[in-house]
Amino acid sequence: MLAIVLGVIVGGVVGFLYYRFIGCASGTCKIASNPYISTLYWALLGGVLASTF
Repeated sequence: MLAIVLGVIVGGVVGFLYYRFIGCASGTCKIASNPYISTLYWALLGGVLASTF
């Protein structure tokens, strides 16, 4: 359970950093143009990835 929580936290941080430093300036990218969606999406991916270990 701890691995999944850690995966969600790390994924959320990565998602926010992705939005902040790479992002999408034009606003046409659904995931990368919104910090909330980017953070939640990457947190979900981090949780799923961590649950496989």
